[in-house]
Order: sequence, then C-alpha cells, then structure tokens
Amino acid sequence: MTLSERLKRFTPRVQAPPEWGIEPVAREHRVLRFHDYAILWGDLGIGLLVMLTGTFLVPGLGLGSAFLAILIGSALGCLLLASVGAIGSDTGVPTMVLLRPVLGTRGSYIPTALNVLQLLGWTIFEFVVMGVAANAISGKLFGFSSYPLWTILFACIVILMGLGGPLGVVRRWLKRFAVWIALATGVWLTYHLLSSYGLRTLLAKPSDGSLPFWIAVDLVIALPISWMPLVADYNRFARRTVSAFWGTVASFFITNAWFLAIGAMALLGANVKQEPRDFAAAIALTAGWVALLILLADETHNAWADLYSSSVSLQNVFPKVRQRWLIVGLGAACLLVAIVLDITQYQSFLFLIGSFFIPLFGILAADYFVVRRRNYHIEELYRRGGEYWRSGGVNVVGIAVWVVGIVVYNVTNPTTLSSFIPQWPKLFPASLTTFGGSLPGFIVSFVCYGVLGSLFRGSVRDAAESGEAR
Repeated sequence: MTLSERLKRFTPRVQAPPEWGIEPVAREHRVLRFHDYAILWGDLGIGLLVMLTGTFLVPGLGLGSAFLAILIGSALGCLLLASVGAIGSDTGVPTMVLLRPVLGTRGSYIPTALNVLQLLGWTIFEFVVMGVAANAISGKLFGFSSYPLWTILFACIVILMGLGGPLGVVRRWLKRFAVWIALATGVWLTYHLLSSYGLRTLLAKPSDGSLPFWIAVDLVIALPISWMPLVADYNRFARRTVSAFWGTVASFFITNAWFLAIGAMALLGANVKQEPRDFAAAIALTAGWVALLILLADETHNAWADLYSSSVSLQNVFPKVRQRWLIVGLGAACLLVAIVLDITQYQSFLFLIGSFFIPLFGILAADYFVVRRRNYHIEELYRRGGEYWRSGGVNVVGIAVWVVGIVVYNVTNPTTLSSFIPQWPKLFPASLTTFGGSLPGFIVSFVCYGVLGSLFRGSVRDAAESGEAR
C-alpha cells in the first residue's frame, strides 16, 4: 500500500452524499450500530456549552445537590431523547415529519419553524464560543487576535461537515478521531479541576439557596431535550432500533452528566463567568491547547448537527429545496449573526426550548406507543389528503393538547416567562413548582393525548376524505 493510499484510508474525507431529504431511509442504508450511536451521542454530550450549563446549577445548589440534579435530569432527559429516536429508527423518517400524525401535515410546520429557530440559535452559540476561545488562545500564545477570522474558519469547517452528511461524519471523523480527543480533554479538565481545588473543598462550599432542586433538574433535562427535535434525523439510519436506543441513552447520559459536573466545579473553583463569551475565554485560557482540541474535535460537530438538522427540518415545509444549498445558506447566515451578535439570556433560552418541546414529544410518544401501538403507515405521512393530513392539514386536538402542555410547563416552572413577564411567578402558588415543569408538562400531554387520541382516532379517515375532497 502506497503512502497516499494509507493517508486516504485514515484521513477524514468530506464529500457530498446522497441527499436523504425527508423521505424514509431505505433499509439497505440503515447501517449504523450500537457503537456508532454510542460515539455519536456520547460526543454530542460533550462541549463548552454543556459545561456552561453546569455553572447555572451552583451556587444556587451545593455541589452535592447539583450532582444529584445532574444524574436525575440526565437520566430522564436521555430516556425521552432515545424514545423519540426509537420512532425514527422504526420508521426511517426525520423528526419533523413524525409530527404530522399528531399535528397534521400543515400543523407540523409550527414546530418546524420553532425547531429551525432554536437550531440556528444553537449554531450561532457554537460559532461564538469557538471563535472566542480560539481567539483567546491565539492572543495569549502568539499575540494574534482576530475573532471574526477564527469564527469564519470554524464556520467553514462546520458547513463542510454538513455537506458530508451523517454517515460520513460519524464513521470517518467521529469514530476515528474526534471522540477520543474529546474524551481525553474531559479527563484532562477533570484532573485539572480536582487537583487544583480538591473535590472535598468544592463539596464543602455552601449554596445560596436561590435555585429550587427540581428547577435545576429542569435545566439539566433541557440539554438532552434540546436535541430531541433532531434525534430521529440521525437515529433513522439505525440497523436495529434497540441498539440505537441503548447507544443513545448510555453514551449521552455519561458524557452529558460528566461535562455538566465539570462546569459546576469550574464555577466553584475557578470562578469562571456565566456569560458565554467570558466562559469560553476562561476555559480556553485555563486549559490552553487542550481547549483548542475541544473546539476542533467537539464543538464543530455539535454545530454540524444543529446546522444539518435545520436544513432537514426546513425540508418538511419545502421538500423540493436542495439540502446542500440550505446548509450553505443557513451556515452563512449563522456566521454573519455570530460575528455581530451579543449573546445573552442563555439560561432562559434553554428553558424556553423545554417548555415547547417536552409537551410536544409527550404527545408524539402517546400517539406512537399507546394510540397506534408503534404502527405508522409511512406512505401516508407524505400523501396530501391522506390519513395524517387531518382537517385542512391541521389536527386541532393535537394543537390544543400541545397548548395545554406548554401552559402546564410554564406554570409549574415559571422561570422562563419570568424573564419576560416579571410578575408571572406571582400568579400561581409556589406549591405548583414542587416538581418543576418537565415531568408535569410531559405527563399531562401524554395522558391527555393518549385519551383524546384514542377517542378521536375513529374519525381520522373521515377527516382525511374531507381534506382530499377539498
């Protein structure tokens, strides 16, 4: 074997794959196994923004209570995440299309718009922290400073990864290189914090009592939930549903909990800032070149997943638009915003994601696993006037239950709306916030739609015929 052949074998290649779009993935292309999903979701659970979220847990909670909230929230969030991924693995269909049975074809455009908005927001966040951290390192080590240049560089890498598609990125980049570098950086950061500050000392630091325990659990759940609207975009390539499910749960739980804990310890020990730009710069300067490896091996693929899925989601509304042009156009737009935007309200942004999507996927879980007993007619998902078209393309029952779930979430966890409506928490008794918003929002939506969906299922065919006649 020649030297060039060896280099081609071990060097990750970026190429334009077949554009899967929103059509079901054919059985012969469902090739990813347990270890592929362990690598993918384990890697997506690592990142600077995950650590930043960990800083929000302390000193509102003591470190011991924060660890417990991390374990409970990560376990619940990962189970919900993997359950939606299992629907994608069963059907071979992306997440936004899976919402057509519960909201109607046109009704699914509402969460599609919300999902694209939040995915582009995450992409911008990633571009900012990568550019800021790299700029901090280059300024300290080389005396060279250019935030726009670093941001452009990382944005170009992410766009090229998006054009490479999920199969290429998982098997040629994450599996061979990125995951191992990311894990190594996690080990280094953990060692650095524990050796510098001591776990016993950090555990002994008191809380200020400003963060209720179950609100902290909600914040932790928000991280895996933020991936829920796109999980089926990747888990639809699974060879076996059960393998993808457990690969997703186990790996994301471990890395998500680990890096949240690193963030909490970093705040208590190193007194890092909770604003994204300052936090990224502080971590970069603390870890030096290790932080740069995190940026290259980890943050780029987090941004890649967000950017790729934003294009897939948009195809739910505009199926004829070429995916690669969406990736390039959306990536360029995110880059422009990242260069000029001052990012704030990160914590409220996380809660806002959960308040919309946790109830929505409670509805989806009830419909797929209870009402329809894991039996979607795939061809009907794409047929105008078909079984899932509903009345005028909208399922009024699904929309109504979704609104109820959103209200329940924001009543039982008033943190999100209090950032915009300061008087909101005072409208309801504090006892309603005992268990946070995630569990009540999901359970109410699941139960309501499980009951109503079963009652109204018999009228679906009539609604479909009515829609087709129009």
